[in-house]
Amino acid sequence: QKSIDLAVKIYSITRSFPAEEKFGITSQMRRAVTSIPANIAEGQARRTTGEFLQFLGIARGSLAEVETFLILSDKLTYLTNQDSKSLLSDCTEIKKMLNALLISLEK
Repeated sequence: QKSIDLAVKIYSITRSFPAEEKFGITSQMRRAVTSIPANIAEGQARRTTGEFLQFLGIARGSLAEVETFLILSDKLTYLTNQDSKSLLSDCTEIKKMLNALLISLEK
C-alpha cells in the first residue's frame, strides 16, 4: 500500500515538471515507481519463496532508481525542498519495509 501511495504522489508531483522532461526524468521516474508495487504483487503471486525474493529484489532496485531520480530532480530544482524531503522519507520507509520482508523470507 505504501508503494502505491508513493506512486500516486510521484505521478502528481511530476505533472509540474518541465515539458522537456516528459520523456526523460518524468517518464523514467513514473516507470520505476510503478514497478515497485507491481513487482511486490507479482512476486507474492508466485509459487515459491525464491521467486518472491527475486521480485522483492527487483522492487528494491526500482526504489533505488526512484530515490536517484528524486535527488536529481531536487538538484535541478524541479521539486520543492519540502516535497523532496517528504518523498525521500517515504522511500526510506518503504526500503525498511522491503528489507524487513526480505529478511523474514530468507529465514
